[in-house]
Amino acid sequence: MHNVTLIKGDGIGPSIMEVAVKIIDATGVKINWEEADAGMAAFDKHGTPIPDETLASIDKNRVAYKGPLTTPVGGGFRSINVALRQKYDLYANVRPAKTWKGAQTRYENVDIVVVRENTEGLYLGLEHYLTRQKDVAESLAVITKEGSERIMEYAFKYAKENGRKKVTACHKANILKYTSGLFLDTAREVAERYPEIEFEEMIVDATCMHMVMNPQQFDVVVTTNMFGDILSDLTAGLVGGLGLIPGANIGADAALFEAVHGSAPDIAGKNIANPTAVIMAGVMMLHHLGETDAANRIKAAVEKVVGEGKQVTPDLNPDSKTGTVEMGDAIIAAL
Repeated sequence: MHNVTLIKGDGIGPSIMEVAVKIIDATGVKINWEEADAGMAAFDKHGTPIPDETLASIDKNRVAYKGPLTTPVGGGFRSINVALRQKYDLYANVRPAKTWKGAQTRYENVDIVVVRENTEGLYLGLEHYLTRQKDVAESLAVITKEGSERIMEYAFKYAKENGRKKVTACHKANILKYTSGLFLDTAREVAERYPEIEFEEMIVDATCMHMVMNPQQFDVVVTTNMFGDILSDLTAGLVGGLGLIPGANIGADAALFEAVHGSAPDIAGKNIANPTAVIMAGVMMLHHLGETDAANRIKAAVEKVVGEGKQVTPDLNPDSKTGTVEMGDAIIAAL
């Protein structure tokens, strides 16, 4: 029996998470789902976006499965996702982007995994105003040798364990000589420990251009926090959008699995949200829990349903009348 903290989230979160949990339960894997609140729903109920009860649940279970959360733009509380990553030192954000049969895209045979450093860089939130008028602001990016080394080790180990051939370190060391320079120097050192994996380094702006021109050249891409945030959305766009992209946040002794898209409040309650991303995040979670057979079965079932293109949500097939719940039922039938 596995104990997992279940955070259904905001907007479309509860509806897609209910479908995903139903699919995981249908495999026969025994999971004790411990439901907890976070996000705007938690703020409205408890006066805080991350209640103590939620943190206590994650502290105990060390594995969380999370739907999308709403973070106010500009004012209000900071990102709950960032706060959870920092609290539990979930230093590796892993986002695989692979083309799907049945999903209309501009490209074929794309299979890229972005490994993003998750706890350093500009997202530490070290920012402040420099004047009383609040008309000058400053933000500090922090890169450490230790943080760079462990994300590089994670990327190369991931490549080795998953039959990947190449790791690309994405940086901006030509301009950011110290921060990005430290990251790149560390990448070169770690690469020498893995001679069986091809290593290349690429400046971030060139990476964006090459991803659009020839995405098939990339395999595993490892980079810093903000660059990884941008590149992982770019790779999602190559394969059909965020509705298909799962995410894993991995630390030394805790892990959080999530849909990486937003809470889409405009379509909440309409039974049209695509549950694929969070279902595939569940697949990543099952692999993490050692439930490989169940993970592979769900993956195959999702690929079958999406590939056939009939019982899918309207974002995948505009002519489809299938809703979120019905798509989930089709995936269970395919199991």
